Amino acid sequence: MNTDKLKPLSAVFALGGVWDTIAGILYIFAIGSGRNIDHPPMDPFYAIFLGSFFLCFAYLQFMSALNIRRYSLNVGCLIIGRAFYIVLLYSYMVFVPGFPDTFWFTGIIDGLLTLGYLALAARGGLKAGELFLPSMQKN
Repeated sequence: MNTDKLKPLSAVFALGGVWDTIAGILYIFAIGSGRNIDHPPMDPFYAIFLGSFFLCFAYLQFMSALNIRRYSLNVGCLIIGRAFYIVLLYSYMVFVPGFPDTFWFTGIIDGLLTLGYLALAARGGLKAGELFLPSMQKN
């Protein structure tokens, strides 16, 4: 397969890593009770813990973008994770009384990344099985 067709997907996947790096830094240093962003309230320990996961996801995206064909399963994992986050975020905003809308814009950014992953993966010739199922090839 011509990997040139997957370069746009690699770029957008790396861009998702930039977004997760920003989120990780914010959670580690600015989000949490008694910090710059404290609504909804969150113990700083959990904010730092969550931030560390964001940094791990960012690293995974940066490294996967270097060989997107081989690590296309990671794209599928991020599609599922971001879609779950979007559904969860907006469900809470709509159905949980008093839930703050502080992070409404993150759902839009994650939605755009998810749609970008799907569109560019299809344009690059990746099949659903390559995104969501592990490869059964023997090395």
